[in-house]
Amino acid sequence: MELTIINTFTDQPFKGNPAAVCLLTGESDSEWMQRIAKEINMPVTAFIHLHKGEWQLRWFTPSVEIPICGHGTLASSFFLWGKGYVPRDKPIAYQTKSGILNAKFVDGMVQLEFPSLIEQETAAPELLIKALGVVPVYVGQNKWDYLVEVQSEEIVRNLKPDFNSIARMQIRGVIVTSLSDSGEYDFVSRFFSPAQGLDEDYVTGSAHCCLGPYWKNKLDKSITIAYQASERGGLLKVEVSEDTVKLSGHAVTIYEGNLTI
Repeated sequence: MELTIINTFTDQPFKGNPAAVCLLTGESDSEWMQRIAKEINMPVTAFIHLHKGEWQLRWFTPSVEIPICGHGTLASSFFLWGKGYVPRDKPIAYQTKSGILNAKFVDGMVQLEFPSLIEQETAAPELLIKALGVVPVYVGQNKWDYLVEVQSEEIVRNLKPDFNSIARMQIRGVIVTSLSDSGEYDFVSRFFSPAQGLDEDYVTGSAHCCLGPYWKNKLDKSITIAYQASERGGLLKVEVSEDTVKLSGHAVTIYEGNLTI
């Protein structure tokens, strides 16, 4: 079984968000996949296999299976096109637990299409404010995460959250964002998700399914450039339509090998 490690949402090695891609020969047991993900110890391990002509895709962190993962989907697509399992001029439709996810190869980047995640403004829980240690400009909540806008990119970059407090909240994670201070990007963000076993995710595609519509409404721009200001950093092109978000990014293969068990 082929195993490949790919850095996503970057065109440089050792940047972006790393994901392992495991090409299975058929259905596998969930417990076995969880053990493999823990052993590999990447932020996410994506498991793909072909079943009756359709690509099946699941994602595991070292501790849990997760319902959706942008960078794991990008890595899987980059792998399938790069290895010739799918021609680059052909789109890929993945069957996942979150429904069908589509990927295309466009202008040298992998373009993923996800449903929009629209947040609703909410009162900021005291535990959230205490965990972040900031005064928010805005707090919203979608079905998975809190979205917190702060006053500046400097605040986003310098955040030192209390992860134990975030882990106590009944949510997947916390997105913190602001306008970018530079002309390179439209907005910046960070994503904290101790509930998934990731105190801070390096680059989070699914968070941008909420960030894209949010900043589209604020900036009146349907296409934006986003930077996730984690330790490794990652760059995304975000295109928003009525009910979908298209995320585009580069990828770099770091390692190729085989599972021997």
